[in-house]
Amino acid sequence: MKCLVIDYIDEEVFREFKKYMDVDLMMLPTKQTLTRIIAPYDILIMRVDPEIDESVLEAAKNLKFIGVCSTGLNHIDQEAAKKRGILIQNSPGMNANAVAELTLCKMLELARSTIQSNYEVQYRSQWNKYKYLGIELAGKTVGIIGFGSIGQRVGELARVFGMTVLAYNPHNRPAEYFTERGAEASDLEGILRRSDFITIHAPLNDETCGMISAEEIVRMKPGAFVLNMSRGGIVVEQDMYAALISGQLGGYAADVMEQELAGQRAAMSSPLIGCDRFIVSPHSGGQTRDSVYRISRFIFDRCNEALHFT
Repeated sequence: MKCLVIDYIDEEVFREFKKYMDVDLMMLPTKQTLTRIIAPYDILIMRVDPEIDESVLEAAKNLKFIGVCSTGLNHIDQEAAKKRGILIQNSPGMNANAVAELTLCKMLELARSTIQSNYEVQYRSQWNKYKYLGIELAGKTVGIIGFGSIGQRVGELARVFGMTVLAYNPHNRPAEYFTERGAEASDLEGILRRSDFITIHAPLNDETCGMISAEEIVRMKPGAFVLNMSRGGIVVEQDMYAALISGQLGGYAADVMEQELAGQRAAMSSPLIGCDRFIVSPHSGGQTRDSVYRISRFIFDRCNEALHFT
């Protein structure tokens, strides 16, 4: 049995795969490269790149199992995989705490301008304690778009800081679902108008693509902070840039970008790059040792249950 790993997994679990099969590692190949080399492999272990479409699956003559070390599956043509009898296993919720902790980290960074002030001290030798007048999270309202396992953990952590939690789920759920989890149910309009911080934890699909554009931004509180910790494409970056430059919003933090894959191979093109009120990390929300081990172990176990190789 042959396995191809194209994204980072836990080293201990990687060695365990190698005990039972031939394993090759090729970090983040392009779709064209993957299409060219995929034919002999029975197992593919990946995260969200590259896109697994009809052309890749057509070339994957022996593929039986795709292990996805993340929650979202919008990058895989699931119908085409099903027709070919290829099993797809994602790892929903297993990085929830890691992403939620980074979300709170970014909320604090936005509230206190820690990224900007650190840069000024270290690289400009400026020590101006009065330049950045921050705000506290206590007493503020956070609006959570997407109230799955990550959104719920964000709400739990936000309540510890004394925040009021509003939650909107694109898929309708009864109000009790939210109250049982310490949040107030809201529609998107309520999130936009009432929140001091808006944080996005929804999948990218036809419904959510471009969900936060100029039309939505204008309905937010002046000086509100927005975070996208989900998928690039949910926020229209050009519109967000305009809102930051005008001072309409207090800041924008992201762990994802519209063209983030380009940033791994060439200069990323986005109007937000270099903007003072923008902070970003390279889609590393789930990248903790704890989370990577949980996810890798889960995928190994599900793969073994499906193919019985141990």
